[in-house]
Amino acid sequence: MAADEFKVSGEVLLKKVKELLREGNIRKIIIKNEKGEPFLEIPVTVGILGAIAAPAFVAIGAVAALANKFTLEVKRNPEPKAKKKK
Repeated sequence: MAADEFKVSGEVLLKKVKELLREGNIRKIIIKNEKGEPFLEIPVTVGILGAIAAPAFVAIGAVAALANKFTLEVKRNPEPKAKKKK
């Protein structure tokens, strides 16, 4: 599973999470505090995305108010391997 990290301020945390979710190939988003400790983990499943989106956004907004600097660790779905043509 591929993972990316983004450094963001509290002001843009929710905006960045929404942007990442629109990409559609995300499995999990982990919000870490300034010390690099996991603060909030959001599993993302296509089937339940709508059901978890609203409560997750509320939680992210509350987290953003607590501190100024965060790291977003984004775990993505693996890219499908291209089939070789014969």
